[in-house]
Parts: sequence; structure tokens; C-alpha cells
Amino acid sequence: MASITANLSLSKPSPFPSFDTLKPHFKTTLPISTDFRKPSPHLSLQIKNTLSDSSRTPNIKAKATAAAVSTESPVTPQPFVSRFAADQPRKGADVLVEALEREGVTNVFAYPGGASMEIHQALTRSSIIRNVLPRHEQGGIFAAEGYARASGLPGVCIATSGPGATNLVSGLADALLDSVPLVAITGQVPRRMIGTDAFQETPIVEVTRSITKHNYLVLNVEDIPRVVREAFFLASSGRPGPVLIDIPKDIQQQPVIPKWGEPIKLPGYVTRSPKAPEEKHLEQIIRLISESKKPVLYVGGGCLNSSEELRRFVELTGIPVASTLMGLGAYSSSAELSLQMLGMHGTVYANYAVDKSDLLLAFGVRFDDRVTGKIEAFASRAKIVHIDIDPAEIGKNKQPHVSVCTDVRMALQGMNKLIEEKGSKLKLDFSAWREELKEQKKNYPLSFKTFGEAIPPQYAIKLLDELTDGKAIISTGVGQHQMWAAQWYKYKGPRQWLTSSGLGAMGFGLPAAIGAAVAKPDAIVVDIDGDGSFIMNVQELATVRVENLPVKIMLLNNQHLGMVVQWEDRFYKANRAHTYLGNPSKESEIFPNMLKFAEACDIPAARVTKVSELKEAIQKMLDTPGPYLLDVIVPHQEHVLPMIPSGGSFSEVIIEARVIGVFRLQYADFVLGDEDFLSFCSFTSFPVFELASLCISLAFDHPILLKLCPAFFDARTSSKFPASALRTMQVFPALRTRSDLDLEKTLYRLPYPNSQTIPSEPLLEELRRVVGSSSTTESSTRVTRVQSAPTPCLNHST
Repeated sequence: MASITANLSLSKPSPFPSFDTLKPHFKTTLPISTDFRKPSPHLSLQIKNTLSDSSRTPNIKAKATAAAVSTESPVTPQPFVSRFAADQPRKGADVLVEALEREGVTNVFAYPGGASMEIHQALTRSSIIRNVLPRHEQGGIFAAEGYARASGLPGVCIATSGPGATNLVSGLADALLDSVPLVAITGQVPRRMIGTDAFQETPIVEVTRSITKHNYLVLNVEDIPRVVREAFFLASSGRPGPVLIDIPKDIQQQPVIPKWGEPIKLPGYVTRSPKAPEEKHLEQIIRLISESKKPVLYVGGGCLNSSEELRRFVELTGIPVASTLMGLGAYSSSAELSLQMLGMHGTVYANYAVDKSDLLLAFGVRFDDRVTGKIEAFASRAKIVHIDIDPAEIGKNKQPHVSVCTDVRMALQGMNKLIEEKGSKLKLDFSAWREELKEQKKNYPLSFKTFGEAIPPQYAIKLLDELTDGKAIISTGVGQHQMWAAQWYKYKGPRQWLTSSGLGAMGFGLPAAIGAAVAKPDAIVVDIDGDGSFIMNVQELATVRVENLPVKIMLLNNQHLGMVVQWEDRFYKANRAHTYLGNPSKESEIFPNMLKFAEACDIPAARVTKVSELKEAIQKMLDTPGPYLLDVIVPHQEHVLPMIPSGGSFSEVIIEARVIGVFRLQYADFVLGDEDFLSFCSFTSFPVFELASLCISLAFDHPILLKLCPAFFDARTSSKFPASALRTMQVFPALRTRSDLDLEKTLYRLPYPNSQTIPSEPLLEELRRVVGSSSTTESSTRVTRVQSAPTPCLNHST
């Protein structure tokens, strides 16, 4: 997964000296970055280390590098000035707040409660730290994550004991899976009451032990300075992750004179930390590159802080780049050699490149199941080189031929230097391979269809990308909108893309956007959200308004849990199992009315339903000062494509919105005698086995269908259309499965046209074949592409 290390220097970011040079007499102060190319929550953080006593000399030398992210002039850190006298006693809560200040913390996301009141009182006495008050603890920790992902600095959140602490659990798990540096602080009942089932007591250390990088229960007030320093060091170094500090209330209240010079006590952690890569290993990787014909870079979250080094490596080698969901932005999505995202909903050409490659360079990745699918078939023709900072990830899911446990940035710097030294002797020429992939891009572009005034969700994101020039920070919830945002927004740099990747936590988008807006106050921050995810943390609109954060919310509202609906369509015969989020008694209305939520929080909002009005609506959202909510109504029938079914391989990729076999094309033509129907099926994405019943259902006049497909209804009167088909549903009740149209109920309630014709035996036999073969034909026709006739819908691709 993320390949990360600490960047330790007195002045400016250094190229990661090995951890065995560390001495225990330092403290970390973290500079806030305002450049996308600077530290990432998924890669090496650039941490400045200074001594707590300015009279001491530094123990770590700065090391210049040609590929350094920052070119700023060295700045000598100023000694911290406490608001307390050196020998003045102060409460443990004040010690905690000062410890945060000494770590460079300027923003926290804290929600008060009985066991954390002392901390909040201490925060009011700080002139350095600003508290952004969330309206729910989960919103607070997701906001801290958004802050960390956007800035590369550890995010800090604070909650009370009991339910306040347990509300942080999803955020801690999310930060662990996505390698996000996070420090979570919780209040706890007094020490004497621990274990007595006291009011609002939960053993949060035990609860979170498996979803944190490390956690602490502070039982001695004098340990607070050391524990805080260790927590920030652990959260930021190596492979970043969340650290929890649980502090009993009586510790917060206890007076103490703190000792700021106490050394950290992490000898095992420091000595086991990965060192700089050996040159012989890098030479071996370069030799494999020179011997290959079809190499591919497979980059993940571990490359986000190596963006410049990665770009240079691609320039030197000419190797195409496929990114994971976490790795988007490490290499510009709009670059010529970018294959964009690979995996379940990755581009066809990215997955093709991995499938056909003879060398897979896996940098800062963990071979996640949503990337690999069937692990045995993933990159089965390739030699695999795996570079990652976490030794636990090496060989965990896929055994590499060559592995290097180190920081990706150091490895890339070393390889770039060796390649530059060798120069033309390497003779790297992958032009034929690039041409092959260029042909794949041409044949299988990302595409979507427009139909009338309906708004394709992909088009909304494409417009946003154009209007922001690909420079906005994008946060998302989880679901279809998340995948479309990954596919259609062209990220130009790291830390523009904030999403819950490993955990897939709905409700992440809005609070993450809050954190990003706090970290990057001058950036354009847009939460691309779905109605299901958005409503899970809708209360954070109040935080947006009170803090006056310029968060833009583009809500792709389809009134359904879109991704679950897609799986229902594909794998559960389109049976709807509680995935409709509207009001069943008023299906024609948008429910709930998201504009009312915005109005309640005094946030400007608008709704757009027509594609012709979309561009103007998005531009107004971007131009409006402060926060804004745009409710974009989109059809729920749209599927995220391409799609490799879970556990499947590239050979099973679903490409078209309508996946039907040749037999079904022939059958539809036999029944209807009109090819325009096929394009209608393609637009509405009906499951395969419903084609027969759909042919019959569409035979009835309906104003919406007449408007969508008039040619079909004209053909209905032709001699090619068997009148007997109109009675087939009476003969075969099994065909009465739900179709995937909003008007499905209307269709099935319409009376049958008057017809005395009994279905012919040949037609009945054809229908038996359709029903009998539906279960087997689905899997065998996944890659069959529909060759549609001229169609009233427009196909858009990129």
C-alpha cells in the first residue's frame, strides 16, 4: 500500500535519511503545505525536526536533492514560546494543548462532552489552535482525514468518552486502510472508575486496537508530552496511520509542571523502519526494464508524495502508467502516458495493459482485490517488481519476482540517477507497446450516452473538470458517483482526490471537503456526492455555514443507492431490495428535498434537471462566494462501466451498458422487426433475462416510451411484429420480472390489447429457450458488444 517515510531535516524537505540516524532528542513541527506537489497523506511526509531546547545542536543533517518538492529558502525554526512560565504548574489538559501546539497543530476538529470538557476549556486558552466544531464525531474525524489527505499533515480530532469515542471508529478504520496520518484524542472516565461500567465508559483502546497504528491510555500526567510526540511521529512516519490517545478526566485536571525534553521511547519501531534501497537492487530493476517489451507502471497511494520523481521516471523510461483509486493524481491523468485507473471500474486499456504486460512495476500498492480481481489471472504474463515501505504488504496477496522494502521516493530517486548515468546505453524503446495501447484507447474509450434532456452523471463531472481546469480538490462519498469522479475528472496532481478507498465509508464526502477547505483555504473544493452518502452526514452543512467554508457540493441525485442497484441489475435479476431512497407514496417527487436542508443551514442551493441547463448551473455554483449546493437530478438506470465482476478477470470485462448475446439480438429482431429497440435496451441497461418480457411490455402505448422511441412504435404495426407476442406474458408468468424503468409498474398494470390470436408454437419455443438459457448465457456473453443500429441517443467518449 502506501510507501511512506519521515522526511527529517532542520530546514527544508530532505530525501529521507534512514531511520537509524535518529536520536531521541527532537520534536517534530509540521509545516503546512499549500502546493499540491507537497507532502501526501499516503506517502512520505516532509517533517521538520527541531530540538526542544534551542541551545542544542541538530542531530540530523539536511540533504539536498535535485528532485526535491520544495524549492523554498531554508528557514531556521523559532523556539517555541509557552504562555506558561517554565516552573508554573498547569492542568494536564493545558499540557496536552501545548503539546499539540509544539507539534505545529493549528486546527483541530473537536466535539465536546463530559469527559473532554477540560480539553475544550484549555483550547479556549490557546491563541494558536482553532477548533472547527463538527456536528457529529464521525463528521469530525472524517474532516480531520480530509485535512490530512489535502495537506499531508496529521489531522487531529477530539471526542468525549463512550459514544463520542465509538463514533470515531469508522474514521479510524478508514485512516488505517488508506494510510492517513491522524491523531485522535478521546476523553475517558476518571482512573478510579475505569472498569466499573461508569456512565459513558467504553474501553476505547481495546475497541480500536485492531484499527489503529498504535494507541495509548495515559495513566500518568507526566507522560502527556512524550505520548503526544510519539503519537505524531508514529502517525506521520513509515506507513502513516491513525494513533489514538485516551486520557482520563482526572489526568486532564491534575496539575503538573511538564518536562518537554523527554525522549520518545520507540526503539523497536525506529530500528525496524525501512532503510534506503541498496543500489544493486535498483540495478536489478533497471535490468528487468531494459529486457522487457511491454512494461507497465502500477502506482498507488504510496506514490502520492513522489509525484515529481515518478514523472521524471516516466520521462526517462517511456513506460505507461496505470493508477489505483488511491494513486490518482500521483501521475497526471491527462498526460499522454496515463492509462488512468485500473481495476474493477478502471479503463479497458489500463486493464488490458496489465493483462498483456511482461513487466509490472508495482510501486506503493497492496494488490487490493478491487484492482486484481481473480488474483491468479492478474498480470499472469508479467514479472512483478514490488516496492513498498510496509514489509507486511510484500507478497501478502501476490508474490513478486523482485521486492524492495523501502520508501518509493528514495527508490525512484535512486533509479532516476542510475538511468541518467547510463544514458543512451540502456536503449529503452517501448514505442510499439505504446502504439498498441494507443489503439486500445481509441477502440475502448470511456463513454456515456445522452438521451433527450436527461443529465448523464458522467457528463456533469466532465463539465466540472472543464470548468475548473482539473485543479479543484475533489472529495466524494462512496458509490457510483465516486467511480465516475475517479473516471471523468482529470487530476493533475496529488492530494486533489479525497475519497474513502479501502473502507468505502458512505458519508465521507462532505466532512472531508470541510477538512480540505480548512487545510487549503484558497483552493476550489468540491464535494461530488450521491444522495445516499450525502444524507449520512448532512448535519455538517451547519459546520460549513458557521465556519463560512467555500465548499461546493455537486449532488448527483438518482433517488437510489446507485451502486447497489447496479449490482441488483447485474447479479440479482433486478430485484429491488430496499435500494429506493425516495418516498414510495410520491414517486414522482424528489425526496427528500435536499434544497430544504441547504435552506435550513442558510446555504445557497439550486436544482438542475435538464442537460441544456447544466453548464450554466455548475458555473453559477463555482462563481458563488462561500458554500453552495447544486442538486443534479440524474437517471438511476445508469451503470458504472467498464466493470470487471468481483473475483473475475480481464476476460470477463463488461464494456457496454447493454450486455446481450447474439441470440438475444436475433430474438429481439424476430419479435420486433425494428433495430431502434436495441438502442433503447442499451440505454436503459435491462438485465439479459428480461429481454423477452421487455419486448412484450414495450408493445403498449405509453407517452414516455412513445417520446423516447417513436420508431419502435411505428414498427409495431409492421408485418414483422407477431401479434401473438402481445399475449405471451399471460402464457409465461415467469417472464413477469421487474424491469429497470421508473414506469415499470405502469407498464405491467396496463390492460392487454384486444387480441384473439394464440401464440404460435415456434414463438413459444423461442421464449422457452430464452428463459431456459438466461442463467448460462449471462456469463458467456459479458464481453459481447452490441452493434446498435442508428439510434436517437448520442454516444460521448473520451
